[in-house]
Amino acid sequence: MPYYHMPDGEQLFVRRYGQGEPVLVLSGLGMQSWQWHPFLYPHHKKFEFIIPDWRGFGGSKQCKIPHLDAISSHWRDIEALLPQLNLPQFKVIAYSMGATTAMHGMQYGQFHRSIQQYLHIDQTPKISADQSWPFGLFGEKHTQFIEILQQISQVLKANPDAKAMPDLKSADRQRLLNSWLAFIDLQAGSKIAPFLIKQALKYPRLQAHVLPIQRLDYLSWYIHNYLEHQEDYREALTQLTCPVTFFIGAESKLYPAEGQQQIANTIPQAQQVIFKKSGHTPLLSEPLKFASEIGRFLHAHDA
Repeated sequence: MPYYHMPDGEQLFVRRYGQGEPVLVLSGLGMQSWQWHPFLYPHHKKFEFIIPDWRGFGGSKQCKIPHLDAISSHWRDIEALLPQLNLPQFKVIAYSMGATTAMHGMQYGQFHRSIQQYLHIDQTPKISADQSWPFGLFGEKHTQFIEILQQISQVLKANPDAKAMPDLKSADRQRLLNSWLAFIDLQAGSKIAPFLIKQALKYPRLQAHVLPIQRLDYLSWYIHNYLEHQEDYREALTQLTCPVTFFIGAESKLYPAEGQQQIANTIPQAQQVIFKKSGHTPLLSEPLKFASEIGRFLHAHDA
């Protein structure tokens, strides 16, 4: 059964394949479940992979937006899914926003009790940055990041009925693209925005490749989440008593490696795998190593 019933009546798409030990895979923002296939399918004869598509993406793209912030909503969906799967314990692979969802469950839903083995991929336990935690989203550039999101949010709030880029007036489309590509520049550390803006404005079909989310109501929902998210999951992570592995991008501009290593060091049984040539997306920048380390993680504690 690929679709599972959620508390608000929506049907969440969950990709399942393989046989053997169950592995719950929680994806990053913008990902779809099929994108894990190259890394997981080689292990399908020994593991069953359970990969939800988050609301707004893949098979769950038509799910309505609930009256909850994105992370709370994602955890509520996972919390509703687990009894339907009827799995007492399982391995967890959690990447980026998926890792935030996992930590939210540890903090508010006793999720750690169900986890047999945990893989945490390039994510901070605290998205906001302050004096006590300078390793939030974009680290020392956190304030610039928030300003960019506020600019995008202003455009979307001014156009509450717009569902897609063509629904915006030309001036608002340009403001949105300029702000989003400023975010890309902040992440990449390069000045590619002017060329992309010109091309995207000239050829509307390219706009879907500039924005990670085509539905503007979903884009607004996710941006609001990052603007308002103030949770601190550092203590929640220390509740884990199972084997834990951290995949850390040494060049990650989104989540400074120093902060990720610092929290990994607070968990006695945690191992760290450093992707020296990677930023936030080691599965793209170092796919061979990523595949190898995924296999190492899966088989390290076979049942």
